[in-house]
Amino acid sequence: MSQKDMWQMEEEFRGQGFPVICGVDEAGRGPLAGPVCAAAVILPPRAELPGLNDSKKLSDRQRRALYPMIQEKALAWAVAFASVEEIDGINILQATFLAMSRALSQLSVRPDLALIDGNRKTDFGIPARTIVKGDSQCASIAAASVLAKVTRDDVMLELAKEYPQYGFETHKGYGTAAHYEALRAYGPTPIHRRTFLRKFYGQP
Repeated sequence: MSQKDMWQMEEEFRGQGFPVICGVDEAGRGPLAGPVCAAAVILPPRAELPGLNDSKKLSDRQRRALYPMIQEKALAWAVAFASVEEIDGINILQATFLAMSRALSQLSVRPDLALIDGNRKTDFGIPARTIVKGDSQCASIAAASVLAKVTRDDVMLELAKEYPQYGFETHKGYGTAAHYEALRAYGPTPIHRRTFLRKFYGQP
């Protein structure tokens, strides 16, 4: 999708009476370890962010080039987490909503509308719309996806130093063959999501 098309949805919502629009996305719903991270970003209309796209479609180098550009050009931005303990305690969907709510509450500018990537939402205290594959269709959601992904990756790089035998620097906590092999050899760490490992350990 072209840069021009990625602004079309936001312009339509502005035309409906929502001048300040925030994109919200998460990173880390699927991994076996580490927190889930959410970002909220308010961009000025048609901000120049060359190469902006869904973070999953970008290389690490491309994401890291965009990261400071998004922060510089955004009217407001915030990132927040839900911990492994929260994920295990309330489930990953509710923990993701919690991280999103935290990010939204930390914005220095109150948005009129939040555009949430995906098809699930909760009450964030402001009007919200869900957009399936929003990170590849909407500029603000794409920007949020980049901030969330880079921020979480950096957390996992730090955790890799604490738990070097698990390879977090490579797989970022996702369930790769190497990660499962490390779990067999060393068992889970305090940063592993116990509810994600039940089947692996044959638990109900």
